[in-house]
Parts: sequence; structure tokens; C-alpha cells
Amino acid sequence: MLNQIAIVAIKEWIDGWRDRRAIVSAALYSLMGPGVVGMVSLAVHESFAGHDSQPVLVAMMSVFTLVSPFVGGMNVAMDSIAGERERRSLVPLLMHPVTRLDLLMGKWLAVAAFSAAGLAINLAGFALLFHRLPPPALALCLIPLCLLAAALEIWISTLCRGLKEAHTYLSMLVFLPMMVGMFMVFSPVAGHGWWKFLPVAGHQLQLEAGMRGALLDPLSMLFLGFGTAILAGMALLAAADRLEQDDVVYGG
Repeated sequence: MLNQIAIVAIKEWIDGWRDRRAIVSAALYSLMGPGVVGMVSLAVHESFAGHDSQPVLVAMMSVFTLVSPFVGGMNVAMDSIAGERERRSLVPLLMHPVTRLDLLMGKWLAVAAFSAAGLAINLAGFALLFHRLPPPALALCLIPLCLLAAALEIWISTLCRGLKEAHTYLSMLVFLPMMVGMFMVFSPVAGHGWWKFLPVAGHQLQLEAGMRGALLDPLSMLFLGFGTAILAGMALLAAADRLEQDDVVYGG
């Protein structure tokens, strides 16, 4: 079973890597955050460590960082399910000795890899620009965020009949972390109590705290990562249920 999942994941990863235009597009979107924040920092004529501009720049960095996993895997997700459905090529794939669940898990792992790559490119851009990275401990909650982004994109892709429809809905999904991040920045009630345990909102708070150099609560990060992983599993179960329907497999 694990061997079949790995084979599907590698196949999807190779197919995704061959689409250089999608790779370049995802990389540019991931680097858009460092570019915008860099221009803002120049506009206010202060360094990143400046007391006046630092909270704003850290908040902007956090928002763009949360968007990058969704951008990184979007093109691969829409092609691996909605694209296969439009081309009616899921049936030939299932003629091989692989179950529908193994096929889905392999595709999910491939999308998660591209999501993680988008996150890594974004963080590398900020590191080069401001010579600062979030603490390594934040990986406890950032890696599950990549898994959640991939699972949501796979699930939405199973709901779409073709690439055009998938592109529309997955583009709307990308705005979800951006809207939540902006709410966390501007809302006076955000950042207190149970907000730190919610996916995306909690990641925003953890990223801001880490970039400010504040002490991180490992227990909060553990609960956040665990809750995010549970949501990713629920999205995968919903996608697996869709993949069991013949109209999805046969392109109806």
C-alpha cells in the first residue's frame, strides 16, 4: 500500500515539475510577499528592526507566508484531479493495481510537497531580504498547514468538472488565509483566547510572535498542529468519498 502511494506521489511530482510555467508562476507568487514587504519597508525609510514599522512589517510577512502554501500547490492540485477528470484519464490510472484511496493519498502527498516548497521559497525570500527567519520550532504548526492546504485543494478539485472551474474555486481558496490574516491584523478582538488554536488564525499569531522574538508556547503549537492535521484528514476523507463516485472517475 505504501509503495503504491509513493509511486503515485512520485509520478504526480514529476508531472507537476514538467509544467515549468506553473512552477514559475507559483514561485513568483510565493516571492510576491517578500517583494511587497521590501517595498513597504523602503517606503517608510526604516529598517525591519525599527520600532514603528516592525509590527506592520511582521504582520504583512505573516499574511503572505500563510498564503504561500496554498499558492504552491494550487496548480498541481487542479491538474491532478480536475485536469484528469476533464481529460477522462482517471480510469486508465485505476486500471493499474492501485486503489482509489492510494491514488488520492499519492496525489495529496505530491500537492503537499509543492505546498511546502512554496512556503520554503517564501521564507527564503524573507530571509534574504531581512536576514531573519522564524524559529525552527514553528515547523510544528507550519508543516501541518501545508498538509491542510493540499487536502483542501484536492477536495475542492474533486468537486470541479474541469480545469477552468477548478482554477476559479482554488483561486478563491487562496484568499481565505489572506482574509483571515488581515482580520487578525486589524481586528481588536483577534489574538486572544481560543484564536491561537484555530488553523490559519493561530498560525498568524505564532508567526508574528516568532518573528518578534517572543517566547513560543510549545503546547499551543502542538495543539495547533494537531488540530490542523485533523482538519486535513477530514478534507481528505471528503475527497476520498467524492473519488468513490463514478461520475468523478468517469468524468461525468
